[in-house]
Amino acid sequence: MPPRPATPIDLRAGRVEGGGPLERKGSLLLAFLQEEFDTYDPKVDWFLQLHFLKKRSRIIEIVAAHDIVFALTQSGICAAFSRETNKRICYLNVSPDEVIRSLFYNKNNESLITVSVYASDNFSSLKCRTTRIEYIQRGKPSAGFPLFESESLRWPGFVEFDDVNGKVLTYSAQNSYHPNVFSSFLSCSCCSSIYKVFDLKNYKLLYSISDEHVQEIKISHVPLKILSIEDGTVLKSFNHLLHRNKKVDFIEQFNEKLLVKQENENLQILDDTLTMFLGPQVRNAQLTEVSSTEFMTPSAFIFLYENQLFLTFRNRTVAVWNFRGELVTSFDDHLLWHPNCNTNNIYITSDQDLIISYCKADPDDSSVEGTGTVFINVFVVLVHIVEINIRACDPNVNISPRNRANASKIWSSVAEALEDITALFYDEERNEIYTGNRLGLVHVWSN
Repeated sequence: MPPRPATPIDLRAGRVEGGGPLERKGSLLLAFLQEEFDTYDPKVDWFLQLHFLKKRSRIIEIVAAHDIVFALTQSGICAAFSRETNKRICYLNVSPDEVIRSLFYNKNNESLITVSVYASDNFSSLKCRTTRIEYIQRGKPSAGFPLFESESLRWPGFVEFDDVNGKVLTYSAQNSYHPNVFSSFLSCSCCSSIYKVFDLKNYKLLYSISDEHVQEIKISHVPLKILSIEDGTVLKSFNHLLHRNKKVDFIEQFNEKLLVKQENENLQILDDTLTMFLGPQVRNAQLTEVSSTEFMTPSAFIFLYENQLFLTFRNRTVAVWNFRGELVTSFDDHLLWHPNCNTNNIYITSDQDLIISYCKADPDDSSVEGTGTVFINVFVVLVHIVEINIRACDPNVNISPRNRANASKIWSSVAEALEDITALFYDEERNEIYTGNRLGLVHVWSN
């Protein structure tokens, strides 16, 4: 008897097709391990010059667009796989000494940007390259072209892509020292630095930001400027008072709000909306403080622009805060697998209503020792309504039948596929979860 077909589920709506909303915690119904892709191929040894590129390496980043899955390994190899044929299309490394460090899908012009270093340059500077998806689909990654060639992106130079505002920020490190950059468009005038902002649609230079006159900072305050993201004009300059002899844990910017935290001090949230829009007659920004016992310094932030909230990550736990300094919700029962959380091992949908993370399994469950659980948390304005999970011990989680056309060969068991996941991605168009592991394998999960 053929296996019973899986009940379709729309993860974004949290609904089973033909039924009502999911109202309780449970598994991803009849979840299937659909495909397995391998980034390692000994046959490409002839092309690669660097010995570490020829070894198996963990997946550190997954990106998907237009039925293509891109998987980047820690060693610097990036492979593209087709979800139509379930075969590898090509490698994105167009030079035998290229080490790709990060990926960015530019939805504005349907292209993939790779940021790489090269052995011929002693791995000393970042090089950006854009390749249209249609060229990659044809197996022609060399049809792309370099970006920002005029910029010297040697350390401590950098490039950042701002998908929300459609901008690219570069810092060229010529004849200056390391800047203390608090966020993409918050300028600290305590350092000599030159930044450039480009349009993400056509990579046209929009404006430059430079301040070479102030070379030092007093320990009692930090001079800051808030700039317009569109044209770089200074919206406000001010000095923010600090506690003497206390380390600054972070200064983060979110639109017109500024978050300042010093060691063992309260979190300060400054709302500068009135000062910028009503002019200098409004002298002080609204200040909100959160006790240091309630808000402890996190290891990472993720701002939720759609909901005007922010996520904090600390000791493998996740919490959601608003800008009134109130804790909206926390997930103390979800212990993240990776202590250092980033956007490569946690996924937030574009509408910011769904979070996918790789968590530690129940420590009391001996059947899943060594494996984790992919938790899918569905939110409506960040109100927790359902938790769905993929567990190695769940009898409803199976390997999809291999008698389908274009099905890939799956060598891993479900438990092996869920062991030591190092990256994950959710394809919102295909409604699929992609996970990568330490062996350089990518697994496709859906129903």
